[in-house]
Amino acid sequence: MRIRLRFSKLGKIRFTSHRDVARIWERTVRRAGLPVARTEGFAPRPRVHFGLALSTGYESTAEYLDIDLAEPEAAGVDLSLLPEQLSHLLPPGLRVDALEELPPGATSLQQAVTSCTWRMELPGVPAAHAGDQVRRLLDAPSLVVTRERKGQPVTDDLRPALLDLTVEAASDGLTVLEAELATQPRGVRPAELVALFDPPHPDPIEVGGRVCRTHQWISDDGAKREPLAASDATSPAHAEVRAL
Repeated sequence: MRIRLRFSKLGKIRFTSHRDVARIWERTVRRAGLPVARTEGFAPRPRVHFGLALSTGYESTAEYLDIDLAEPEAAGVDLSLLPEQLSHLLPPGLRVDALEELPPGATSLQQAVTSCTWRMELPGVPAAHAGDQVRRLLDAPSLVVTRERKGQPVTDDLRPALLDLTVEAASDGLTVLEAELATQPRGVRPAELVALFDPPHPDPIEVGGRVCRTHQWISDDGAKREPLAASDATSPAHAEVRAL
């Protein structure tokens, strides 16, 4: 049996790396006593599968994790109780928001997710200026940049990966950018997006802003859906992000 859960990563724990969060989850499922299936070989490990890595310093209400449970022990697990049980064992800032069993043959998260939605604060950027930049980027036929990949400079056009972009003024006066960025065939990071501003804006977290991944999307016959049908946009985690 494979289960998929959606969890949030908010607050100070955003400074914990993806690798350390993976270690936290391995310890948590062990403490919860889940009958997790293990890999074979000399050093077997729990069969826990993560989705797209989240950069250190970024927050999220849309992190996903797949866990393979061993049979027949999995039949004795009450999935309805697991979100609360796991959340209780996780450190502050990590919380399970939804969980469900996956059908056999479900595509892995790494392969299935085609885009992500981000909300980012832009300290020091007036909403009017950000609006001008949004229109310029959306109207541009191409957005060619040079990036480093495996130690070599590579030229990419980021425009096809910029799927949607809007700007708003938050209640506290901060300018907030919401963007849907493709993850395939090559992804665009929020820091790369704001670096396209004129003048370029630094990664928001470097100047005191927050960046939060609010959705991960799967393209299914032309329609978008989230990796977990039980995802609830009215959860406390989403309410916290809307306060950005």
